[in-house]
Amino acid sequence: FVTQFRELEQRRGDRLGGRDWMDVVVDVLQWEARLGQTAEGGLQDALGGFQRSLHKDFGDFIERNYPAWLANPDGDRPPLSVDVCSEFLVPLLERHGKVLFVVVDCLRLDQWELLKPQVTTLFDVEESFYYGILPSATPFSRNAIFSGLFPMEIKARHPEWWGERDDESLNAHEDALLSEQLEEVTGERVPVRYEKVTTSSEGEALLRRIPAHVQQEGVTALVFNFVDQLTHGRAENAILYEVARDSGALRTVTRTWFDDSPLFKALREAERRGVPVLLTTDHGSIHCHTPATVYAKRDATANLRYKFGEDLRAENAATAILVEDLRAWGLPKMRLGVRMLLARGDHFFVYPTKLREYQARYRGSFLHGGVTPEEVILPVALLTPRGMR
Repeated sequence: FVTQFRELEQRRGDRLGGRDWMDVVVDVLQWEARLGQTAEGGLQDALGGFQRSLHKDFGDFIERNYPAWLANPDGDRPPLSVDVCSEFLVPLLERHGKVLFVVVDCLRLDQWELLKPQVTTLFDVEESFYYGILPSATPFSRNAIFSGLFPMEIKARHPEWWGERDDESLNAHEDALLSEQLEEVTGERVPVRYEKVTTSSEGEALLRRIPAHVQQEGVTALVFNFVDQLTHGRAENAILYEVARDSGALRTVTRTWFDDSPLFKALREAERRGVPVLLTTDHGSIHCHTPATVYAKRDATANLRYKFGEDLRAENAATAILVEDLRAWGLPKMRLGVRMLLARGDHFFVYPTKLREYQARYRGSFLHGGVTPEEVILPVALLTPRGMR
């Protein structure tokens, strides 16, 4: 680790491109997952300090480059959420005729590292990585996966599906968006079966249907919300907070859930029937400790890692990226004067009038929506049943 740590420090001093950043971040988060299973407290502290120092550099990199990636989609940019289906899913579908497509909401790369050993008992695993679009939140990033479109393009095509709210009701048309995208990319209508699993009863119902689903031609798309519910729920539930107190504990709880989850049982069924799987996530999360005071009018959205509103500003400009041209960031234009703030580092937004309340309630929460490697650089894994080799 010490040798590789020195190499990471040296690489950080270089001017990194989009794919270089992915390589560095993947190395760091994989080391975090490995060291978290040891008693090497000193090494964990050193890595944690290095990660915090990366946050500023990464935020600066995204602020400089993200709009250029969107302005020049044919240029040398890394894969984004909008590319997941065309680059990873469709080639798999064209080779095999049937695919299980799994999106685990809010799965960090280090959490995936702990699930991978169990997955490799059934599948050969081929990993890639991509950048989630911004804000790193479900209404934006997951819709981008299923549609292959940026939010402003979804609104232009389906204005009735995209209002000025930013809650998960915006994700009500994922099945239609996926069908539409697959037809555009392949030139033919592709059968799509779509299910979202949020409760245990939905998981049980899915397992009754999954054998028939995966035998059919086309794409079976499954969205699993447990990790997102765990991540959000720990801020409101004292027991969840205790069992998922830090990143290491969150990884352990996620692994414990996975071992007996509807997700793993669905993967087993796909493996048994020789159906390949594409598994990914829409965004990660970041363990937040530092409040950042923001000023806004009453119309501002309530999110803690990103906000839309008129005359938004951060008290300390270093805590957030201020976006005034929403369309340059792939977002629909809103009312006159509406801006966006994206949190950097481990900051969460608080209002000066509710400073103590928000500090007490949200310090130590895992949040998403902002601009850190943990939220934005994501795994996408091709799982090939071992019997298909």
